[in-house]
Amino acid sequence: MNRIEEKFKTLKSHKRKAFIAFITAGDPDLKTTEKLVAALEGSGVDIIELGIPFSDPLADGPTIQASYFRALKRGTTVKKILETVKRLRLRTSIPIALMSSYNPILHFGEEKFIKACADAGVDGLIIPDLPPEEAHSLRKAALRRDIVTIFFVAPTTQDERIKANSKLSSGFIYYVSLTGITGTQKAVARSVVKQIEYIKRFTKKPVCAGFGISSPQQVRDIGRTADGVIVGSAIVKKIEEYRGERDLVPAVSRYVHSLVVSLRGA
Repeated sequence: MNRIEEKFKTLKSHKRKAFIAFITAGDPDLKTTEKLVAALEGSGVDIIELGIPFSDPLADGPTIQASYFRALKRGTTVKKILETVKRLRLRTSIPIALMSSYNPILHFGEEKFIKACADAGVDGLIIPDLPPEEAHSLRKAALRRDIVTIFFVAPTTQDERIKANSKLSSGFIYYVSLTGITGTQKAVARSVVKQIEYIKRFTKKPVCAGFGISSPQQVRDIGRTADGVIVGSAIVKKIEEYRGERDLVPAVSRYVHSLVVSLRGA
């Protein structure tokens, strides 16, 4: 069984929810990324999302966009990210999903990319600008390599689309908890919880919420209904805050641990 699917199976048996942390690969550099993944696992993170930096991301707000530009300036490439994942696999079995725009994958070559991901130890792919109906060849190649493909459901998604995206998504379903771009929000609407409950009428697969979640209270509230909570921009912002400082990794780890503790009490 795929590591992501196995993780949700284990969490369900313990009546726990998944905490999923997003960080940009290569921000501030790949060596630090490697240290962060290990530290976040130690902080209680269940699944890691590594963002592949791209010059023209679709749904990312200014915080993540800025981190992508910093990573690109440091010479971060898809190949180097996969090499980093391969090194991580020597020390950890934490599930790792790559989040990428489709362009870098197309440039790399779908089949070649999937093979390289499998060889490195990648468990899942999240591609915001690739609709499920246009992802047939990629999904097929990923399935052969035991890599899950995770698709989105948004607040504006209609019922038939919820059914289709849920059916084609594997690993978990990524619920976009707000309309617009990523970024921390002062409040997450109560309607998010209701919408997650509604989506669960159409599927038995795990539903995880992301976009705009940053505070312990938000994590706690959404974690009562969702099968997992995804935090990205807030963590990336914390990395930026401590960029260049020796205690970057422990500082980020402490912050994430505070969110994990909040979820465990949900």
